[in-house]
Amino acid sequence: MTPPDTGRSGHDHVLLGIGLMLLGIFLFALNDALGKWLVATYSVGQLLLVRSAAALLFLAPFLRGDTLRALVRAPRPGIQLLRALFATFEVACFYWALAYMPLADVMTFYLAGPIYVTAISPWLLGEHVGWRQWLAVIAGFIGVLIALDPSAGSFTPAAMVAIAGSFSFSLLMVCTRLVRGTSDTVLVTTQTVAALLFGAIAAPFAWMPIDAGDTLLLILLGVTALVAHACINRSLKVAPASTVVPYQYSTIVWAVILGFVVFGDIPRLPVLAGAAIIVAAGIYIFVNERKGARELALMEPP
Repeated sequence: MTPPDTGRSGHDHVLLGIGLMLLGIFLFALNDALGKWLVATYSVGQLLLVRSAAALLFLAPFLRGDTLRALVRAPRPGIQLLRALFATFEVACFYWALAYMPLADVMTFYLAGPIYVTAISPWLLGEHVGWRQWLAVIAGFIGVLIALDPSAGSFTPAAMVAIAGSFSFSLLMVCTRLVRGTSDTVLVTTQTVAALLFGAIAAPFAWMPIDAGDTLLLILLGVTALVAHACINRSLKVAPASTVVPYQYSTIVWAVILGFVVFGDIPRLPVLAGAAIIVAAGIYIFVNERKGARELALMEPP
């Protein structure tokens, strides 16, 4: 009897994982470009209201009885609430910044989110950060400063909002680590409901009539984000994280391309240089963390 070709199967799973990650990142980039297009007409609150309502309608068939019970019994409810608040704040900052800044600029600041996580993890997660990782964190901060380019007059309120949003994004990731046992459906549902509530409160203050075409685009905004989340989550399940996570940084490539093709934005050299430093620092921190985790696992008794 011939044994199964597990090596080939593993190779196929890795390729599938990479493909799903690249697809998910591409969908997120399209979603971001669509959001920038719509926020030129509609307020952030209105955008989040319709986007979240569409996402919940899409999620509804997957919310079975056991999922609803899991929502009610989700572990560490205080952290779950904080996570939903950080998720809402970061996406609101993201769309607000997009109304005033090129897509590539905003995405560059958000790329620094994982670096902020490393910087605050000793205090919020109790994790050890080695000196090499601290050097990468410092390099990442330098990348943010280069991308900000204050000497060129780009030290604007919109840039500050983008940085605040990226820091909130890092706190969202910290909270996600703290409730890592929670199902993906519960996590997505809670942050979608929080964004819906924020939109319901904020939208009436700057409501604009929505035509049929834009209604479809707003609905597409919510559905595309959910599909992108599903692709990335599935990617992390079928292939090693150390293989697929670095492909997340392909988002800056799509941000530059879509920013130029759709909005005519020509990326500034400081933004590209800062993005390159941030990406390099982020990948180094991730690889170093994975290496440390493997070494720790080898040291543990069987």
